[in-house]
Amino acid sequence: MHITTLGIDVAKSVFQLHGVDARGRAVLSRRVKRQQLLDTVANLPACVIGMEACGSAQHWGRAFEQLGHTVKLMHPKYVKPYVKTNKNDGRDAEAICEAVGRPTMRFVSIKTVEQADMQALHRTRSLFMKHRTAVINQIRGLLAEYGLVIAQSPEKVRPAVVRFLDDAASGLTAFARDTFSELSEQLTELDARIERVTHRITRVYRTHPVCQKLAAVPGIGPLTATVLLATVGRPQAFRNGRHLAAWLGLVPRQYSSGGKERLGGISKRGSRYVRTLLIHGARCRAASRATDRYAGTVAVCAHTPQRDQCGRSGLSQQKCPSDLGLVGS
Repeated sequence: MHITTLGIDVAKSVFQLHGVDARGRAVLSRRVKRQQLLDTVANLPACVIGMEACGSAQHWGRAFEQLGHTVKLMHPKYVKPYVKTNKNDGRDAEAICEAVGRPTMRFVSIKTVEQADMQALHRTRSLFMKHRTAVINQIRGLLAEYGLVIAQSPEKVRPAVVRFLDDAASGLTAFARDTFSELSEQLTELDARIERVTHRITRVYRTHPVCQKLAAVPGIGPLTATVLLATVGRPQAFRNGRHLAAWLGLVPRQYSSGGKERLGGISKRGSRYVRTLLIHGARCRAASRATDRYAGTVAVCAHTPQRDQCGRSGLSQQKCPSDLGLVGS
């Protein structure tokens, strides 16, 4: 029995293995428990191991590579067409084993431990941000029941809550003041946690050489640079920048047939978090360029005398930058 390709259906407790030889004949079909998986794979000869890119697949991929195997991860939607008849663990492992041998299959790169650490840090910050938004919305919604309205931004919610708690004429009862004090303390704690996580991200951004190279691109700051470092992995896996943009879901979705091109909006594939940061960076850059053009136009208008109908020099005939088509166009 010489296994050349092994498909593993990853789960939490029970793993299904399906192995084939060089001719494609099935020579192994076994179900093992989590504690037995490493020993079972370690006793096999070096082969190609295919898995779906799902939860804990990155961990098992790094572990199997240390045992001398070649690990390839695939998106589950690319494996599903190879599932025959009914779905079960055995059929899934067989489909993975067949899909990993396709010459045109697209694979997911295995992240290093450092990339996993940075990705966990970004997801923790994103979780804290969602919790803070939920607390702010809860505070604003409850205060509206007492006739107290606050703007949406966190910078306006914090002082407003303190002001309402200190103001005896705000209409809040003693019972309600205790409730909003708890929410205010929770909001302050979340702010402190977000600040600590952001400081850790900034520290990595300042010391990592790849982040400093990415920082040279306009619109990329500490968050975008570090998240690209964590998610992209090996840039050599992409043929050019357009392939990276397609992987991030920033290119139009194509639905062409019969020689007729049909292009829609962006496909929105890949990580929504990375795509959001890139779009926000582009917006900030565009706003900065518009501001620079506006300031430059004002400076030119201030130093360029205009001639009226009588040929006299003056500033009364100057046009606003919006009239010149530089703002809002």
